[in-house]
Amino acid sequence: MPLEQVLLLLVAAAGAGWVDAVVGGGGLLQLPALMVAGVSPVQALATNKFSSVFGTASAAVTYARTTKVDRQVAVPGAVLAVLSAGLGASAAAAISVEVLRPAVMAVLLAVAAFVTLRPAMGSVPQPHLRTRRRAVVAVAVGGVGIAFYDGIMGPGTGTFLIIAFTTILGWDFVSASASAKILNTGTNLGALVVFGWQGHVLWTLGLGMAACNILGAQVGARMALRRGTAFVRIVLLCVVVAMVIRLGWQQFA
Repeated sequence: MPLEQVLLLLVAAAGAGWVDAVVGGGGLLQLPALMVAGVSPVQALATNKFSSVFGTASAAVTYARTTKVDRQVAVPGAVLAVLSAGLGASAAAAISVEVLRPAVMAVLLAVAAFVTLRPAMGSVPQPHLRTRRRAVVAVAVGGVGIAFYDGIMGPGTGTFLIIAFTTILGWDFVSASASAKILNTGTNLGALVVFGWQGHVLWTLGLGMAACNILGAQVGARMALRRGTAFVRIVLLCVVVAMVIRLGWQQFA
């Protein structure tokens, strides 16, 4: 692979790490960059998981050091996420992405409308919403449903996790992002095990991208923690709009 393409992929990995650390959706940068460089779709998805698992894990550690993480949700959710994302990756070949894409676009548009019309959502925590039943629902939604989706397709997983935790448990965006990183690490790991077993990961390229992804993730996590929920909200809306445009282009091009 030419040096200029490698450098482009390293820059894309750093940018993806930043986006993932703030609101998720870094695959919007890494996946197209890998495919533009001539990597096959399945290898791009696999190598993206390899790179992302390091950046997401490093962001999770940074968040956990300064933000209180609800371990009763994050830990079981992450364990389930490993299994569910692995199952999703195993089933990816049997499920048509063309069928899933319109549904994901509809969900993203609903998310954008919901966040826009409810400006107070995620700005301050609402601890009264955090009940045992809601915690179980959040674990099931994040650790099973969203994780399975990440194994099959992936774009927007971190964003979906943040929205789920904010709406179900009443967390603010920063706290939701902190726990989302833990579950997202699990989803990346579960899918990576399957893709690695199948021989689709470009390990050498992935290692370089992983280093850059960690760098971007550290910058992103620190910015989110320093600037707070308003910053996360703005980035979230931008990423959602970008994902809708990207998926729409893929659907109708």
